[in-house]
Amino acid sequence: MHIIRRLFSWRIANPVLSGLCRSFVWMLLGAFVLSLLLWGSGLSEQDLATYTYMVHGIAAAFGGLTAGRRASRKGWYQGALTGIFYGIIVLLIGFLALDSSPSGMDTLWVLAAAAIGALGGMFGVNLQKS
Repeated sequence: MHIIRRLFSWRIANPVLSGLCRSFVWMLLGAFVLSLLLWGSGLSEQDLATYTYMVHGIAAAFGGLTAGRRASRKGWYQGALTGIFYGIIVLLIGFLALDSSPSGMDTLWVLAAAAIGALGGMFGVNLQKS
């Protein structure tokens, strides 16, 4: 029984990597909800731009929250790193999949993801179990 418990209690120790995994899980869930919204309503793909940014903001916030909760201190730092890496990975995927060129707005988007992640990290440190 102890072996089964050890196999299923897999945990990522690095706060930033753990936050990135949680961010991408939230992004996956948000993309699924947006896909259902697009399928079930009369919205077009161009109407979903605001909702897409909201999903990315929520994903960066929950990733920063997870990183801050896993870190023992400096939650803002761990959350900001999570947000920066999340933003860069999303932009890299967009660059490779859609063949879009990087612009100045992309830098602003990465900085916004870092700020949202840092805010989540600050809350995450305070949610830590004592």
